[in-house]
This record gives sequence, structure tokens and C-alpha cells, in this order.
Amino acid sequence: MRFEFATATRIIFGSGTLKEAGAVANEFGRRALVVTGSNPNRASRLTEILHEAGVDSVPFAVAGEPAIATVEQGVLLAKRECCDLVISIGGGSAIDAGKAIAAMLTNPGEVLDYLEIIGRGRSLALAPAPFIAIPTTAGTGAEVTRNAVLASPEHRVKVSLRSALMLPRVALVDPELTLDLPQNITAASGLDVLR
Repeated sequence: MRFEFATATRIIFGSGTLKEAGAVANEFGRRALVVTGSNPNRASRLTEILHEAGVDSVPFAVAGEPAIATVEQGVLLAKRECCDLVISIGGGSAIDAGKAIAAMLTNPGEVLDYLEIIGRGRSLALAPAPFIAIPTTAGTGAEVTRNAVLASPEHRVKVSLRSALMLPRVALVDPELTLDLPQNITAASGLDVLR
């Protein structure tokens, strides 16, 4: 049997490691698009840490599973705000959206150019903008994968934007971020592991 294993370039794991986010982000840029779930207030601690490290932040909330249009909106915001890195804090949807936004910030064309099945399936030509993944759930594993699952409502499917270049530069995994999750989200993300 032959297989290949690739994951985030650097994984920082441990209780309280969120406090390292500022120093980590500072290695990659000075203005971050911070992609969150539907409640951007859950990232307030992160934005304070970034600010203290001299990294400005621009919030971008993702309600539910990211769609192609969500990614396009995030790219437009990041370009308009001159963001030079992307940080996602949240569950798999926020992380997938951030990965796709980081990829499209540097690559020409539109999202459909790179999507499998419904798109043109082209390979990314350029490395994505620096991307840091900070999961707040413990089920999807999106912080250590090289794809972003995106919904296409008009095609009624979910498809992947996939490239080895999309692996996060850093996965900052702080188990304390899972402690205040509602029980139903904890259960649902735990079941993701079993799928």
C-alpha cells in the first residue's frame, strides 16, 4: 500500500495557545481578514491579541456553509481593505471559507475556474495568501486539510476547491476554545469525526 500524508506546515497545540496568535500572525502580515462564523463577537479575544501585536483586523462573518458567492465577497473585502493574510477562527465552515479566500486573493480568475465537478478544475498557479486556521470545534479537521468545501446553490451541490498549496501555514489549536460551545454544536462536530 502507498499513501501520502500532508498537513498544515506548523501546528501549535495546547490550552491557552490562542495568546500566541498575535506573534504568529505578525510573521505573515500586518492586516488580517478575520473570517468567523455567524457571530463575529466570538473572535473579540483574537482581535485584541492581534491588535496588541500590531496586526490590524477586518472582520468577515460566514453564516452557515460557505457558498461560492461568500468566497467572492470575502475576496473583494480583503482586497478593498488591503489585507495581506487571512485568519479563520471558528468551525469547518469558517475555516473552509478562509482557505478559499486566501487562495483566490492571489490567483487570477474566478472561483469556478478552480472548482472540481461544476467548474473548470484548473490547478492553483500561485500560493495562497498566508492563512492561519484556529478551530473552535473538534470535529471537522478543516485546519489540517488542503481543500475547502463550498456550496453552489444554483447547482444544488457542494464541491471542493482543492490544492496542496491550500494547507494552512499554521493551525493554532487551543482546546479552551471548545469549552463554551453549545451542546448541540459539540455533539454535531463530534459526530463529524465518525463520518
